[in-house]
Amino acid sequence: MKKNKYVVYWLLTGCFLIFVMVLVGGITRLTHSGLSISDYKLIHGTIPPMNEQEWQEAFDLYKQYPEYQKLNYHFGIEEFKDIYFWEWLHRVIGRFIGVVFILPFLYFLFTKKLDRPTIKKCLILLFMGGFQGFLGWYMVKSGLVDRPDVSHYRLAAHLTTAFLTFAYSLWVALDLIYPKRKEINIKIRNLIRVGLVLLLIQIIWGAFVAGLDAGFIHNHWPLMNEGKLMHETVYIEQQPVIKNFYEGKSGVQFVHRYLAYVVVGFIALIWYRTRKIQTTPLQEKGLKTLLVLVFVQFVLGVLTLIYAVPLWLGIAHQIGAFFLLAAMTFTLHRFAK
Repeated sequence: MKKNKYVVYWLLTGCFLIFVMVLVGGITRLTHSGLSISDYKLIHGTIPPMNEQEWQEAFDLYKQYPEYQKLNYHFGIEEFKDIYFWEWLHRVIGRFIGVVFILPFLYFLFTKKLDRPTIKKCLILLFMGGFQGFLGWYMVKSGLVDRPDVSHYRLAAHLTTAFLTFAYSLWVALDLIYPKRKEINIKIRNLIRVGLVLLLIQIIWGAFVAGLDAGFIHNHWPLMNEGKLMHETVYIEQQPVIKNFYEGKSGVQFVHRYLAYVVVGFIALIWYRTRKIQTTPLQEKGLKTLLVLVFVQFVLGVLTLIYAVPLWLGIAHQIGAFFLLAAMTFTLHRFAK
């Protein structure tokens, strides 16, 4: 750790900034601000409009696209400024993350602070960061053509890539913090790997819920509307039936709400299975944190649903997913290396 402490600080700073970016991205989505900036200027776009003429030009550009024409035609320039702020901030943080990753990487590379395996991992991270930026542009583009909303598939890809970039950054940092190898329990490691996959699937369907605004229907728990385990709208919105579960609002919410039970149950199973083996203090901390966070996240999900996604609860639920992924990544690392 002492040998690589500045590299570790750099990677953990990157993790924190990705967390902030996802947080602001969640606010951007929930305030419907994501289509307020319809052009992409890598350098010039860092500076927001500085006077009334520039604001009017930005607003006139916004008026040319479906969101204004079909949804926000009643907006004046002050309302436009409110939604512009969150999208601008989201993009600026993304650019800042790029600088924070690239410049220190070059410094560490030329000063020979990185060994060959870490260099390869950092190059993967840089690619993931660049790809994440591309997906953000690709997502916004989908809301500028016919419908005043982005594709929920592209939203899910954008969000999931951010989560994966965070998890991999944390993993690389953990490799440097805990360089010593130890014997591993392959069965437990594989069990946690399955848990990680389940969690990522749940995060993807959470993004589908956000992209389709599916959290604003069936605002009851534990059953859906009219006291039904599976409301009929789950399977009649789209044809063929299977399409409901990844494109229908009710079907997507159905998957997300019941997959939550699977995730909770599976993490409880991981904790139970590890009771029968000897664990290290760090493994024990990871498991306890995982168990606590999954129940907190479950409660946040229920409250978000019942209260029809108020901004603060929607953000809290997204933050909960972030912390849960961090705990899962840490726990897997401690059982895998």
